[in-house]
Amino acid sequence: MQLHGIHHLTAVTAQAADNVDFYTRVLGMRLVKKTVNQDDVTAYHLFYGDGAASPGSDLTFFDFPAAPEQRGTHSIVRSGLRVHGRDTLAWWQARFAEHGVTHGAIEERGNRATLDFEDPEGQRLALVDDGGEPAAHPWAQSPVPAEHQIRGLGPVTLSVPRLDGTDTVLGEVLGMRAVDTYPVPGNPEQSVHIFRMAGDGPHAEVHVAVQPDLPPTRPGAGGVHHVAFRIPDDAYDAWADHVAGIQLPKSGPVDRYYFRSLYFREPNGILFEIATDGPGFTVDEPLESLGESLSLPPFLEHRRAEIEAGIKPL
Repeated sequence: MQLHGIHHLTAVTAQAADNVDFYTRVLGMRLVKKTVNQDDVTAYHLFYGDGAASPGSDLTFFDFPAAPEQRGTHSIVRSGLRVHGRDTLAWWQARFAEHGVTHGAIEERGNRATLDFEDPEGQRLALVDDGGEPAAHPWAQSPVPAEHQIRGLGPVTLSVPRLDGTDTVLGEVLGMRAVDTYPVPGNPEQSVHIFRMAGDGPHAEVHVAVQPDLPPTRPGAGGVHHVAFRIPDDAYDAWADHVAGIQLPKSGPVDRYYFRSLYFREPNGILFEIATDGPGFTVDEPLESLGESLSLPPFLEHRRAEIEAGIKPL
């Protein structure tokens, strides 16, 4: 059994309308599914992806009225987004300057050219040069030219006070390989450890920063809720049996309609999800009109009037 990369990453926004504006207008991503949090239907769950709504391209947000995150360890601290080429990173630097987006310099990190930036709520993100692999699926209506569009998710960076435990879960439970290290940006005495799933490239990497000097994070808006890893649909039962045997807090099988999931927390409390590629977002909407109206899974459809009355218009 092998994981095939990052499936999606879910963060928190307290400003849903502004979130849609930034991720579609400034970043040029496609809103591929507008639905609700299935565990709290008063909150949106917004999915941004590529033109084909491909698994592995989805950056998603829960819309919670939360105070800003207080940064620290025991958390996911940066989310990678893949683009192609250093020229594209330079293009994004100019675009960020034009739109007043907080960003850094292009730098090498784990042998990949990387450009850090933040969204208006302080969500920490990075554009990462993926060398053109895997294939891209541009969105024709994006305000960003096809050659510069975000192609999918890249490395996700965790912060932990100790590597022990987290490395065991990544290696022995999830089958990742430790492949390299690099210094923590701004603190060269600390290290980031790179773990890789099946395949090659930044879409299949988890970076773990060991930062014992930081306090635990206090979750909130501008922070990350969880990261999900990809599996083929036909591997779900085997993974469910595998996860059932681990001595960590876990959910058991969960059917999200658009994919099936398994959740558990690694020893530092970071929430991991394993998710199937299918059936995908076109199960209830045609590809050409994804995200244009509120989608509800069949088990919530009978509550549509109540749900629509309880959420804010975007």
